[in-house]
Amino acid sequence: MSAIVSPSGPQPTATYDSAFLKACRREPVPHTPVWFMRQAGRSLPEYRKVREGIPMLESCMRPELVTEITLQPVRRHHVDAAIYFSDIVVPLKAIGVDLDIRPGVGPVVENPVRTRADLARLRDLTPEDVPYVTEAIGLLTAELGETPLIGFAGAPFTLASYLVEGGPSRNHEHTKALMYGDPQLWADLLDRLAEITAAFLKVQIEAGASAVQLFDSWVGALAPADYRRSVLPASSKVFEAVAGYGVPRIHFGVGTGELLGLMGEAGADVVGVDWRVPMDEAARRVGPGKALQGNLDPAVLFAGREAVEAKTREVLDAAADLEGHIFNLGHGVLPTTDPDALTRLVEHVHTQTAL
Repeated sequence: MSAIVSPSGPQPTATYDSAFLKACRREPVPHTPVWFMRQAGRSLPEYRKVREGIPMLESCMRPELVTEITLQPVRRHHVDAAIYFSDIVVPLKAIGVDLDIRPGVGPVVENPVRTRADLARLRDLTPEDVPYVTEAIGLLTAELGETPLIGFAGAPFTLASYLVEGGPSRNHEHTKALMYGDPQLWADLLDRLAEITAAFLKVQIEAGASAVQLFDSWVGALAPADYRRSVLPASSKVFEAVAGYGVPRIHFGVGTGELLGLMGEAGADVVGVDWRVPMDEAARRVGPGKALQGNLDPAVLFAGREAVEAKTREVLDAAADLEGHIFNLGHGVLPTTDPDALTRLVEHVHTQTAL
């Protein structure tokens, strides 16, 4: 049974009573739910096998391949949620931005966005631009049954950074130069990206995603005052655009310890926390009324089993009094992680938190 959602609000679905969705709603759970960012990907040998010889962006546009890759960690690790396999630049590619994902580099944009004329190239996204998303999610929800599927998109700031820099950046100098030097163009760019992002999330929700996560990978490069002034309005616009569907909305960024309260203000139901801030302190910064997600350091998985379990205990203890907690890593699974370590971690969290 696939999830059924509508803009008028949530409807009963096969996934509604799952531990993951209960935690998102801050309801009692039978155990702390677990999923991992980048759980579908390079750490799995079965993933490398099916992706062999297929460029990243092409793999995101093959519904049957997307379905297989998304299901792999659910089968192997018994996680409590699947995350749709895609990339944050897929909607940009779909509207005609000339970009590619280069191995070892990441997304590279051929003609960076630096002027108002460049902004005009970013047209609206329609469901017809991404038919493979609708098809893949239909296949996935049929296979997943009671396991929720998380849809996702890149947040306006992070998408803007890729577009303005032309690719990944350590210092975001072109991005910040535009943000400080031409605040009106910057605001218009983020507003346009918010519309594109919201449209992409709507496609996923209407196809059957049970929750959505907004990734703001680079926003930790900003000071709180800059975030409030130059980013918060666009992120809020995305969350507000999908609020009527009634599915949980998750917001995550890296290096965002100083921004957690503001990220909560943006409108998400769940705030993701990286490994730098303990969960109890994160809860204090975010404030009441939000579930939290996180936050084991991904590098801990390279230590021995006893060390992993000890650090996991620290996370669970810090999260013990939270209104709702979803166990995750503080960022994505690292490519050389032992898959068996992830499987053991899921089992350990389930066992330690079972009622």
